[in-house]
Amino acid sequence: MRLKQELSEWIEETTFYQAILSSPKDKNEQTAKKIIVRPVQLKQGLYYQFESYYANKVLHENVDASKTVEKLIELMTGQYKQTQIKQKNWQLQILTSKKGQLTVKRQAVEGEAAPVVSSHNRQKRRVLEEGKPIAFLVELGIMTAEGRVHAKKQDKFRQINRFLEMVEDVVDHLPVNRTLKIIDFGCGKSYLTFALYHYLMVEKQRDIEIIGLDLKKDVILLCNELAQKLEYKQLKFLVGDIAEFNELSQVDMVVTLHACDTATDAAISKAVHWGASVIMSVPCCQHELFPQVKSELLSPLLSQGLLKERFSALATDGMRGQLLETIGYKVQMLEFIDPEHTPKNLMIRAVRPKELTFNAKKWEQYDAFKSLLGVEHSLEKMLGDKLLKN
Repeated sequence: MRLKQELSEWIEETTFYQAILSSPKDKNEQTAKKIIVRPVQLKQGLYYQFESYYANKVLHENVDASKTVEKLIELMTGQYKQTQIKQKNWQLQILTSKKGQLTVKRQAVEGEAAPVVSSHNRQKRRVLEEGKPIAFLVELGIMTAEGRVHAKKQDKFRQINRFLEMVEDVVDHLPVNRTLKIIDFGCGKSYLTFALYHYLMVEKQRDIEIIGLDLKKDVILLCNELAQKLEYKQLKFLVGDIAEFNELSQVDMVVTLHACDTATDAAISKAVHWGASVIMSVPCCQHELFPQVKSELLSPLLSQGLLKERFSALATDGMRGQLLETIGYKVQMLEFIDPEHTPKNLMIRAVRPKELTFNAKKWEQYDAFKSLLGVEHSLEKMLGDKLLKN
């Protein structure tokens, strides 16, 4: 079959960069409305990702290059009436008849730079891509109905993707074979809460329940209305204070974004006591240590108010991370978004191993640092018995 041979040659080269299968013969819920195929460079080598679009979900399957041509032809002849295949210099339009016969039209492509597949120069794939409408982004005014991101919302779109990339890195640490319980403390307008629900429920097909908590009644009302409109049945929003929230006895993932001052500590403490597998916290204003910090050794740094304020914020987060590592969590400090957009761009991401082991060395380092600065930290008090040394 000439087409099979030609496709095989293209697949072996780096000039093939996309195939789009559309117009399914059977219009039912089990058949994807559209499938986009593109090369992806994985650790195991070159694969081809089949991205299948259904009514309310998108599924991904990575197929070995040696099996990609057979899968493409099977879909073209058996399920889809139209296929468009793009290569650096050529573009194919393939129409499939009811009897499975193929009509191929070849068209030369001039002046179009095709992406080359390599781990170094391929454009990074975002978790949520522009060009395909996503219901919650459309409703939140980030996307148009056609899937184009509004110019003024590009920063927000990047922020959402950056957050989901961070979630994607740790999603395998979440429990399987049961409903995941997730809390978003201080959810505000809930851009990231809706994004998290979409990613885990729609794209990853995980069984989840998410609660967003905030003090603003009007915001919570709007969020609940939007969740109902989107038919996000496992997502609800409550009015409440982080420190006083005691409705659950176990939570798998705790998210807290820009919770002010010691509210961040309250959220982290609750996450630890619930045994949360993943903690993702972006602190906001941090006032607790500023009036406490006193050190002759650090006087060149602390004598200037601006420097002392910034140092106190860094010290606050450093001590939070050290306390989490003391009780056994694996901690990373990550840049959440570009600092040119906000100075509050540090995320504390902590993952719980299967067994927590008290780290005496981390505690000694924490205690020495605390003594150097002459401070007391709220999180230490809140963790209480979790910090008892053996």
